[in-house]
Amino acid sequence: MTETVQINALENEAIYIFREVAAQFEKPVLLFSGGKDSITLVRLAQKAFHPAKIPFPLMHIDTGHNFPETIEFRDRLVEELGLELIVRNVQDSIDQGKVKEETGRYSSRNMLQTTTLLDAIEEFKFDACIGGARRDEEKARAKERIFSVRDDFGQWDERNQRPELFDMLNGEIDFGQNVRVFPISNWTELDVWTYIERENLEIPSIYFAHKREVFLRDGLIWSASEHVYRDDDEVVEERMVRFRTVGDMSCTAAVDSYATTISKVVSEIRDSSISERGARIDDKRSEAAMEERKQQGYF
Repeated sequence: MTETVQINALENEAIYIFREVAAQFEKPVLLFSGGKDSITLVRLAQKAFHPAKIPFPLMHIDTGHNFPETIEFRDRLVEELGLELIVRNVQDSIDQGKVKEETGRYSSRNMLQTTTLLDAIEEFKFDACIGGARRDEEKARAKERIFSVRDDFGQWDERNQRPELFDMLNGEIDFGQNVRVFPISNWTELDVWTYIERENLEIPSIYFAHKREVFLRDGLIWSASEHVYRDDDEVVEERMVRFRTVGDMSCTAAVDSYATTISKVVSEIRDSSISERGARIDDKRSEAAMEERKQQGYF
C-alpha cells in the first residue's frame, strides 16, 4: 500500500512537471535513448497530455556504438506510438572535425555526444530538453534542480541554481539559454522498475538475463564487440548477464544475473549492494567525471 501511494505521488509530480514544460517553453524536446528511464518518461508524457498526442518530438543522440537491441526497440516504439523522432549522430560530428575519435583501452564516444547534442539544440532552437536523469544515480545529478538552466554554451554552473520551493518551477530564461528538465529526478532505480511493472511497459531485452560474449576488465564485465577495445590477453567468454543501465556499448558494463522477468529484476535490485551507476565505465574516469561532463553541456 505504501509503495503504491509513493509511486502515485511520483507519477503525479512528473505529470505536473511535463505540463509546466508545455506551458512555459516554446520548443521542448524529450531526450530519448531507448533505455528504461526514457521509456518511463514517454509513458508519463502520454498520461500528461492524454487524449492528445505528446506535443513535442523525441530526440536521440546516437553514438553509433549503441546496443542493437536498444536501437531496434527505439524505432519500433516510436512507430507504434506515432511519435516524431529526431536522430543526430556522433559520427557526423567526427566527420565534420568537431570532435576527435578516442583511441586506446578506455576509448568511448560517450563524451563526444555533448557536441552533437549542443549542435542539435542550436539547430532546432530547443529551449527545454527533457531527460531521465535521477538524483539517486550519481552525486552530481543529486545537486541538480528539476529545471536546470544552461548558459548559451550549454554549460551548467552548480553554484548558480534557482530555488525550487513548494514545487514552483521557474522556466524564465535569457536569450541563448536553455533548460534541462528532469521529471523523474526524485525517483529511485527501484521506483522506475516498480512503475514499469505496474504499467506493464515493454523494455529492451538486454535489461533481462541473457547469454552474451563478454570479457573481464577492472572487475567489470565488458561486452565483446567491434566497438569495444580489447587487449589480446583479455579472454572472451559466454556468461548469463543483464544490464542495469543502458548507454554506449563502450561505457556500459553488464552484471551477472539470472533475472528473466521484471519481478525477478526488482528482487535482484532490492538485494543489491552496488549502485546502478557502478556499471557505468565512463563514471570511473575520475571522481568528478559526471560533474565535469555536465559543466561542458552533457545531459
